[in-house]
Amino acid sequence: MKLSLILAPYDSGYRNAGCGQGPDAIVTGGLVEELTLHGHDVVTQDIGEVGATPGREIATGFAVAAAVASKAGEAVKAGRFPVVLAGNCLTTVGAVAGEAADSIVWADQHGDLNTPETTTSGFLDGMALSAALGQCWPAMTGGIPGFAAVDPSRCLLLDARDLDAAEKEVLARLPVLRASCADAAAMAGKLAADGVRRTHLHLDLDVLDPDVLQANRYTWPGGPDPDRLRQAVIALAGLLPIVGVTVSAYDPAYDPQGDVPPVVGKVLVDMLETLEKKA
Repeated sequence: MKLSLILAPYDSGYRNAGCGQGPDAIVTGGLVEELTLHGHDVVTQDIGEVGATPGREIATGFAVAAAVASKAGEAVKAGRFPVVLAGNCLTTVGAVAGEAADSIVWADQHGDLNTPETTTSGFLDGMALSAALGQCWPAMTGGIPGFAAVDPSRCLLLDARDLDAAEKEVLARLPVLRASCADAAAMAGKLAADGVRRTHLHLDLDVLDPDVLQANRYTWPGGPDPDRLRQAVIALAGLLPIVGVTVSAYDPAYDPQGDVPPVVGKVLVDMLETLEKKA
């Protein structure tokens, strides 16, 4: 398969800091070699410097999303499958826009369903899925090329377990589907039955059980081990028309042995193999 590996190494408005170090660490951990070994044609590109002022989280976060939207859109037009390596979850909004996705699978220990009116932390990534679903930041998402909000009924939230009261209220109000990785196939079947045509897969690596593999500092007990996540992704790829994937929120400072990059490679290789078999 022809792949476009898009690096967006930003975290909270800063380049190559915190989880912004993750994209390069995943690449230097052997991702390109692993994908190439399995027969994929990989082109790697960095979005470069974006945002006028480092540390302006909101402005820079949406500038990153816009840059990713452009790169992902170019990849799709060139017949390449976009794989975005991101520091922040908000970046996925850009990937969804660039791929013209009409559905999302959001694998994350967090709901990312706050808004500026409900957040108690002020953390922009905690509003990322809300932004993708058109629940907040309309003026900012309007500046992302090709952005169109995804209908909440076409969103599957996978293994989210660290939810605040406001997010629980949102999930009680909106028709977002929810599942654990163990039940991913059943819920993916519901999305498929709804006639979705273009699904974006968002993988926040803190969805993993931190007692098995810790990807960043935002840990919460529970979650799948790497093999369970891999099996869930294979099931999703077999049932849904996945047109792109974002891998986010890896901070190599919390993975001193470098165990995470090989897991990312294995998950992506098996997902792509499943998609190729369907084609």
